[in-house]
Amino acid sequence: MAEKKATKATETKATAAKKTTTTKKAAVKAAVVVNAENIGFKAGDVYQALAAAEKALSVSEIAKAAKISEEEALLGLGWLFKEGKLLSAEDNKIVLA
Repeated sequence: MAEKKATKATETKATAAKKTTTTKKAAVKAAVVVNAENIGFKAGDVYQALAAAEKALSVSEIAKAAKISEEEALLGLGWLFKEGKLLSAEDNKIVLA
């Protein structure tokens, strides 16, 4: 019987180790691909979100409306600022030019 108890304890430890490993894998973020084509698409997403809103939005609001990450929204905003299509509004909000 002592062997069975040791086996159950070992199984419990193994199960706990698997749960920890699974949790760690889920915490890894997807990397943002930085190339001209991808950033151009994100700029289009940002532009469409601002056009649909018809008002100034913050970066987090833009990301939520465009269904992209804040990092991707910032890349798209940089592209659009460089092209002169955006203006800074008050309270760190951005509006179409």
